[in-house]
Amino acid sequence: MAEKSTKKTGDKAETSSTASKKKPEKKKKDGLIAKVSRFAKELRSEIKKIVWPTKKQVFNNTCVVAVVMISVGAFIWIIDWVFAFLRGLLLGF
Repeated sequence: MAEKSTKKTGDKAETSSTASKKKPEKKKKDGLIAKVSRFAKELRSEIKKIVWPTKKQVFNNTCVVAVVMISVGAFIWIIDWVFAFLRGLLLGF
C-alpha cells in the first residue's frame, strides 16, 4: 500500500493530499487611512536613504553640463555654416 506523507503545520498534521487542496488564506483588506499611513511611513524611510550631493558636486556637475552644451552647440553651428557655404558654392548664391 502507498503511504501518505504528512506535513506538520503548527500543531496539526496534514496529509499531502489535503495540503495541496488547501485554499489560500484571504488577506484582510486595509482601509484607506491604513494604506495612506503605511505609504507615508515607507516614503519617509526611502527619503532617509537618499544621498544628496554636496554644493561642490552640484556646481561641478553644472559646469560640466554647461561646457558640453556650449561645445555641442558650437559644433552644430560650425557644421551648419560649412554646409551652408558648400550649398552656396554649388548653387551659386
